[in-house]
Formats: sequence, C-alpha cells, structure tokens
Amino acid sequence: MQIPLVMTIISPDRTGLVESVARAVADHGGNWLASRMCRLGGEFAGILRVEIPAAKKSALLDALQKLQTNGLQIVIRADEPGATAAAGKQTKLDIVGSDRPGIVREITRALARANVNVEEFSSEVVSAPMSGETLFKATARLQLPEPCNLAALKNDLEKIAADLLVDVSFAEFPQS
Repeated sequence: MQIPLVMTIISPDRTGLVESVARAVADHGGNWLASRMCRLGGEFAGILRVEIPAAKKSALLDALQKLQTNGLQIVIRADEPGATAAAGKQTKLDIVGSDRPGIVREITRALARANVNVEEFSSEVVSAPMSGETLFKATARLQLPEPCNLAALKNDLEKIAADLLVDVSFAEFPQS
C-alpha cells in the first residue's frame, strides 16, 4: 500500500539540497509525484508530494530527520485520500502595475469576500523595460465557487486595481 505525503522544505540555498531530499525518497521506495520549488532571497523553499510504501514511511521520516541537521527544515503531512476539488470553475488572474505595499492584501481580500480559493499564486517585482520603475507582477490560479458572479468579482477587482494603479485581467485556465 502506498501512502501519499506532502512536504514543505526550506533551507539556506546550497548545491545538492533537492538531490538530498530526492535521494531519501528514492532510497525508501518512494515516488516523487509533483513539486514547486524556488530560491527566494538566500533561502530555498519548496513543497512536494510523494508516495511511499507504508512499510517504509517510518524509515523515510528518520532519513529526512537526519537531513535537518544540515540546516534543512522539513514539515511532513499525510495527503488525505478522497480530497476532491471544489465545485466551480478555474480561472487565471494576472496583475501588473507599479509596485507598492498592500497589492496582494487588497486583491486577496476581494477574492476571499467572493469565496474564491487561491490554488496557486506567484509574484515578483521587476524593473520595467523602458522606465526602469519597479513593477509588480503576479499570476494566480483561482477556483471560483459554484455559483460565482464573475461580473461582480471583476468589477470589484477593477475598482481595487484603479485605486492601486495596477491592471488585473482574467483568462480561462487551461484544463490539464
């Protein structure tokens, strides 16, 4: 029997970090299913999902515990079977504009009011190509509840965007 696990990892960035976790999973008969990882500042952080034979779970947890002596922090949770996606529709939200504090707070506040679930979110601050001003860019995958008044949500976000001097746009999220 295979047991699915979800792990988060964070550590000062260094060569071989991902390999050490991948080796521990593979050495215990595990299968690496999915992950999202990146370097932010001087830290490396990620989330991953693996399956491990039930009989080897304890040994894997011990091996991962030993990795933590090298500055790696790992949190492991059981991936509960039977979790189903919420009813509704997925959509993509893009945000671009002059950087300033509060953009993420205001946009996510409006999404929460509309009971929209943020399933994936990535953002960065970059230099604008022509002006060199600091530009905030974000992309989110959203799960809209059933039913959702998309027109009202768009209107709410457009009002916030005007106040924040950012552009927001929705697009159909490609189904996998």
